[in-house]
Amino acid sequence: MSEGAAVNKLVEVALRRYAMIEEGDRILVAVSGGKDSTTLACDLAAKRRWWPATYELTAIHIATDFYSCGEKSALAAFFESWDIPYVSIDVPVIGRLKPGRSMNCYWCSTQRRTELIRYAMANGYNKIALGHHLDDAVETLLMNMLYKGEISGMLPVVRYKKYPISIIRPLILCEERHILAYAEEKGFRSAACACPFGRDSKRREVRARIAALTGGSSQMKRRLFESTEHVKKEYIGWSKG
Repeated sequence: MSEGAAVNKLVEVALRRYAMIEEGDRILVAVSGGKDSTTLACDLAAKRRWWPATYELTAIHIATDFYSCGEKSALAAFFESWDIPYVSIDVPVIGRLKPGRSMNCYWCSTQRRTELIRYAMANGYNKIALGHHLDDAVETLLMNMLYKGEISGMLPVVRYKKYPISIIRPLILCEERHILAYAEEKGFRSAACACPFGRDSKRREVRARIAALTGGSSQMKRRLFESTEHVKKEYIGWSKG
């Protein structure tokens, strides 16, 4: 099995293991223009032909006042060929910054997530699919431990109590190398966009630490991710007093 073909299989495993898609789901696929979200849209579009549950897809791009994919026309052509409706909405993120605050990836992602939920609720979608993969999940887990002193990470499925919306992450079992190969095979890697702010320095540092810790071992990265699913509560959660 090629690394690109692994995406198809690993997404199937994730969809089944975490019951991500159900009959009649209307799913918004958040697309930045990057390889991850474009891969997600492509694979979910292909699975509609044979997946046991019928579902709808729409790709949505949040264009901010500091970043909008310059290859939107190329991406729109891909979505059209995959029979996925595509919408782009403008969000003035910088104007929401409070005085004295600087732009950062976490704050920006929160603003975009809010807009995704608003659009989903206003237009009858019940799920939002995000393109986070295994490496993202492991990095987030370690970042929260090292910089926040807490054990938390990216859930495959997030069900909000306040909204009739769920977040799903179908690429959660895929490594970034699989996605790079998939995008290359499908011919859209060269059209993919990346945010000019790039990855924040803390995430880059943690990624380097993970590479040193695991030696690039796929099995070790999966073990780190799976550790959050096998918590022995009798040996964790001790508090003072």
